[in-house]
Parts: sequence; structure tokens; C-alpha cells
Amino acid sequence: MNLSNYSPGRVKQVFVFLLTVYLLIKKKEHFLFMRPLSPSGLRESINELGASFIKLAQVLATRADFFSEAYLTQLRSLHDEIPPMSRKNFQKVYDRAFGNSDPFERFNEAPIASASIGEVHEAWLKSGEHVAVKLRRWQIKEQVSADIRILTFFNRIFRPLFSHYTKNSIDSLIAEFSDMILKEVSFTNELSNLKSFSTVYQKSGVIFPVPYEAYCCDDAIVMSFEEGIRFDDKEALENNRIDFQTAMHKLIAFYTEQMLINGYFHADPHPGNLLIRKDGQLVLLDFGMVKRISNPARIAIIEMVKSAHEQDFELYISSCKRLGVITYEAPQDQMTELAQKMFEIFNDDSLDATSMQELAFGVMASMRDFPFKLPQEAIYIMRASAIIEGLGTIYISNFNGVKDILPLLQQNIPRALGADNGILEAMMDEMGSLPLTLRQIKTGIQKISEDELRVHLSERQLEWLESRMGNRIDSFKLSFVLFLLAFFILLIDPAYKIAAIILFAIGAVRLLYK
Repeated sequence: MNLSNYSPGRVKQVFVFLLTVYLLIKKKEHFLFMRPLSPSGLRESINELGASFIKLAQVLATRADFFSEAYLTQLRSLHDEIPPMSRKNFQKVYDRAFGNSDPFERFNEAPIASASIGEVHEAWLKSGEHVAVKLRRWQIKEQVSADIRILTFFNRIFRPLFSHYTKNSIDSLIAEFSDMILKEVSFTNELSNLKSFSTVYQKSGVIFPVPYEAYCCDDAIVMSFEEGIRFDDKEALENNRIDFQTAMHKLIAFYTEQMLINGYFHADPHPGNLLIRKDGQLVLLDFGMVKRISNPARIAIIEMVKSAHEQDFELYISSCKRLGVITYEAPQDQMTELAQKMFEIFNDDSLDATSMQELAFGVMASMRDFPFKLPQEAIYIMRASAIIEGLGTIYISNFNGVKDILPLLQQNIPRALGADNGILEAMMDEMGSLPLTLRQIKTGIQKISEDELRVHLSERQLEWLESRMGNRIDSFKLSFVLFLLAFFILLIDPAYKIAAIILFAIGAVRLLYK
């Protein structure tokens, strides 16, 4: 990769940032003559690097398996709020978005919100509608693309230093982050998310902005101006006599529906994106980060929650493996010990959300050397869940969102697993499918007798087999190189036969015992 287009100072900053992340993951105090940044130093460096790295840090803030609490505290304190665009850049974006067909009767140039990707302005259309206009920052797409190239470049350099599991986890995190932020800087994609989300959840009772598509493009989204009180504005909620506890339960029910039943959720529910109207209705804004969870992953998560509630060790470990949190070669005794620790935490009624998170993060931190990784599907689920938990602790003493999710999930498990019918209908369906089931059993027995039975492996099992085969192939290649080197030394000078024998022996040992 050619780094000549980037300033030496920025390249160095990115290198030090990533080196710090890797050293913290490996629990090393230094690398050659370089030491990791302090927690506050890491936060300052991320702020200076800007949009992409602030977004990445917000994802890293969920990784208690990577960082100590001191670093996590600093990462969680990073806010996606930066000064507005300059007057010159604002005008460039505005002109590119609306050209000569200016649709506004009035447009307030001072933004009401300013973040790393875009800023929001209040305006009124010539037809009279009160609207919010979200403008994309000047050249933010080019900056984000360049940052991803730098991250990918340095990640390739550091990859050989880490184990197979850590590599996969970091690669997964960077790949997921890169995919998400590239989608977030496309306002055409955000408009599509808003329309889709509004359709899927039109009966949820939650309010979403209405877009004015005729005026939208990749640089701007024009939508209805939605008013309400920020979710974290305790004083305003109390002054308007809004029952926060009811609003919190609505939010948890809505996110349970999104994550575990539909598998389609808003991944950035921070307080600026959540409003409460005076009548208690929820308003959800900003659809740049919307995620889909694959059906196998969603079912595995449901079974994890269910098994934790019922203390079912076998189901818990099985669902963790299918989700990809635990690899298939994980020792059963260690995984049972892990499950026991997690069950003790989630079944302790005296714990509030903060205490539960601290204990769960402690268990995750102890798993750094386990065959454990966090799959892509889980990264944004954890982030969204942590934000919601944080909102609950502002108002409700001993708040614990898991306690609210469990009964909701128990009520909706049949629907979440695709069984919307009642018991009688389900029995009729099963009776109707009985002849087909018997035919399938007969076919299976026939295939076994004819040696034609095929076994289908899950994606996680295939991944495990691939890693094992890769390790064996790597070992074989190194042994082959050592054998060739031994013969080469003998051909050059037989006097070095002892060195050749040693190399040959090392190669043989690696081949036999690796």
C-alpha cells in the first residue's frame, strides 16, 4: 500500500494507536523501544485522529476481553460530537446537495447537532413543512476510506504476532467496523434504512422521521422535524411529569423485538438519537447504523439467554459454539466452568446492571487465553445493549435490563423461532407433516445402507476444520523447508553435517508432534 498520500504525522499516530491496542490485547508492557499509550493518552490520540477512529473506539469500548477497566472507561467517554463545518465547506455541501433548486423558505445555517459524519440543520420547506436537514461533512467519505486503508495496512503487519483466535477476532472487528462506517457515510443508504425500518416497525408505537425523498441525495437527507426530550435529560422529563420507568420498559420491549424476534435493529441508540414526547411516545432518529442478524445467530442468542435463565449448561455451550463465541475445540471442563460463572452472575437478583456488567466483563477478561472470539453479529448488539443499560441506570435504582428482557423473551420465544400459530394449529401442522417425516426417515435409512449418507457441517465447524487444516499445512511447509535446508547444507559442505542433522531432526519433530 502506498502511504505517500498521508501526512507522516498521521501515519505515525495511526501506527502508535494500533500498536497500543495490540500490546494491550497481548498484555505486553512494550514492543522494542515503544510503550503503549496511557488510558488518557489513547483517548487524546483518538480524538485527534477524528471521525473513523472515534467510531472504532466506541466499538472497542465493548471489548472487556481486550482491555482493562482503566482503558475501557476512557474509550466509553469518547463522544461523536465535533465542531460544525466551516462556512466554506458548508456551502460546498449545500450547493452540491440542492444546486439551483433551493427547496427551502428558511434554513438555519447554525446546526442543532454536529457529529463526525454529518450535521443537522433546522429548516422550513417552501410548501410550509418544518424539516430537519442532515448534511454530510465535506469529503468525509474520502477521509473514512483512507483511514480504513491505513487500518487494514497496519493490521496486516501486526497479524503474525497474534494467535489464530485473536487474529480472527481483530479481523472480524475491523471488517465489521469498515463495512458499517462506509455504509454510514452514504446518506442514500441511510435513507433506505429509514424507509425499511419505518415499514418493518410501523405498528411498534415508536415514531420515526418521515423523509422527503424528492430533496434527498447522498449528501443530504430532508425529513420531518421530530420534537421531544432527550432520553437522558432527567430534569426536563421530571418537569414534564413523564414516567421514565414506563418509557424504559417500552424501549427494552422494542429492542427485544428488534434484536431477538426480527433480527433487524437500530445499532446506535445513544441519547441524542432517542427522544420522548410529552405524551410518553418514543422517537427514534439517525438510521446510519442499522444491522441485520442472521437467523442462525439470532436463534443461538435466544438459546443463550434461555439457557442462562434455565441454567442449562449443555444448551448454553452449544449455543455459544453455534454463535461462534466459543470455538468447537474448546475443552468441555473449561467451558462448563465459564457457564457456571455466567449463570451465577445472571441469576443474582441483588445485582444491578452496572455490577452485572462489571462481573461479566471480568469473566470475559479472564477468557483472553481461551479459544474465544466475539463474532461480527455480537459486536453491535453488545454496544446497543450497553447504551440502553447506561440509560436505565440514570433513573432506576438497581436497574437491570436482563431481568426485563427474560419475561419478554419467554412470552415471545414461539414467535421468535417462527411459530406464530397457537398450540392446536401447531399440532395440526405437525400431524400434516408426519407422512413427509416418515418418508424422510425411510430415505435416511436407505442412504445409510447404500453408503450415500452425507453430513452437513455448520459454518463454525467448517471454520474450525479450516483452521486446524491450515495449522497442519503450515507445520508441514515449515518441516519441508527445514528438510530442504538440511540437504542444501550437506550439498554445500559435508563438514556441516551435524547442523544438517539438527535441522532435519527439528523438521521431523515438528511434523510428527505438531
